[in-house]
Amino acid sequence: MSDHAQRRPPIAIRLDELERLPGPGTLTWLPVRATLDIRAFGTNAYEAGESGVDVVEPHTENPVLAHQELYFVHSGRATFTIDGEEIDAPAGTYVFVPDPASHRHAVAAEAGTTVLSFGGPPTFEPSAWEWTFRATALRKRGEIEDARRLLDEALELQPQSAGVRYELACFEATQGDRAAAIARLREAIERDRGVADYATDDEDLASLRDDPEFQALVGR
Repeated sequence: MSDHAQRRPPIAIRLDELERLPGPGTLTWLPVRATLDIRAFGTNAYEAGESGVDVVEPHTENPVLAHQELYFVHSGRATFTIDGEEIDAPAGTYVFVPDPASHRHAVAAEAGTTVLSFGGPPTFEPSAWEWTFRATALRKRGEIEDARRLLDEALELQPQSAGVRYELACFEATQGDRAAAIARLREAIERDRGVADYATDDEDLASLRDDPEFQALVGR
C-alpha cells in the first residue's frame, strides 16, 4: 500500500453534499471520485432534475483503458440503452457493462433519478471469502456437490488461503470425514494461527472436539 493511502483518514460524505457540475449534453455530474480522491477505481454519480435528461451520457469506453462499468440506480427510474437494447431500471437496479466497446446511454424516466457509476480495468482479484461464504450457504441448504465444487475451485485459485482450508475442514467435519477435517484444519492453522480461535467454538467442527489432534491444534 502506498504512503498516500496509508496516511489518509476515512471520509464520510452524503450525495447531497457533493458539488453539481454540468456534464456533456444534459448530464449533471457529481464528482465522487475526484472529491474523495479515490485511486482504486472510478466512481461518480449523475442526477436528473427532470424526466428525459441524461443520467449516463452516450459513450463507449476508451479501448486502451478498457474499463468495465457498473451502474446502480440509487433513486427514481432510468432507461438504459446498451448496444441498442433497452433496459428499464427502477431504483435498486444494477446494470453491468463488461465490454468497453459496448455503447451505453441512460435517460431519467422520472425527475430526481440518480445513477451511481463504478468503473475500472478488470484487474481485481476477488478474496477467498466470496467462495467460502457461497459454499457455506450451499452446504447448509444441502447442496453438497455444489459446495464441494466451489471449495475445490477456491483452493485452486487461492492455494495459500487459510480461510478456504478452514471452510474445507468444516465441510469435511459435517460430512463425517474426521481425518480429512483435521488435516484441513491443520493446514489452515499453519497459515493463520488465529483460525484456531474460531475453531474452538464452531458448531460445524463440534464432531471433532473429543479428538486429541483437534484439541492439540486449537490449544486445549
